[in-house]
Amino acid sequence: MSINTVLYFSILFFLSELILMITKRSKKRKIKLQDDKKSLTLFWFTIPASFTIGFFTANYREWNTFNYSIAILGLGAFTLGIIIRWISIIQLNKWFTVDVAITENHNLKTDGIYKKVRHPGYLGLLLICTGLSIAMNSIVSLLVVSVPIYLAVIYRIKVEERILINEFGERYKQYMSKTHRLLPI
Repeated sequence: MSINTVLYFSILFFLSELILMITKRSKKRKIKLQDDKKSLTLFWFTIPASFTIGFFTANYREWNTFNYSIAILGLGAFTLGIIIRWISIIQLNKWFTVDVAITENHNLKTDGIYKKVRHPGYLGLLLICTGLSIAMNSIVSLLVVSVPIYLAVIYRIKVEERILINEFGERYKQYMSKTHRLLPI
């Protein structure tokens, strides 16, 4: 394993997100409410830019056992993130869109993985990105990847929660009081 392995994992992540982008955009005729506030654009700028800088600052030296251990830990977090993200997408089913939108007949998802965490898809995204940056074996890579993406996710959550409160009102506020935003602790 080397930094090339991390690069392959990042390409896998990019391709999975590209497929989502193409297949899971909200359809104009089925939209009841949509207000993305450019958060999707922010994601599509922040994530590639952060990873590009992260790879330039990654540890390319010859790795020892410690470096491999860190990389394996990071790829483990990446894998957990992929699992959490895809479980959340599958459980949301037809209500999942890459842009912030409420579709006709939209139901508030409060069971399954959403019973404890309001935004498991973003939790998965953060684990994916943080895991890959950890696997780069550089504290600078960890910071330049994780911090901007975390800030973009927090902005996106605020945009999304505003639209969910607008649509579901007190029901969503009660759901917010019973669940964690990202971490189920």
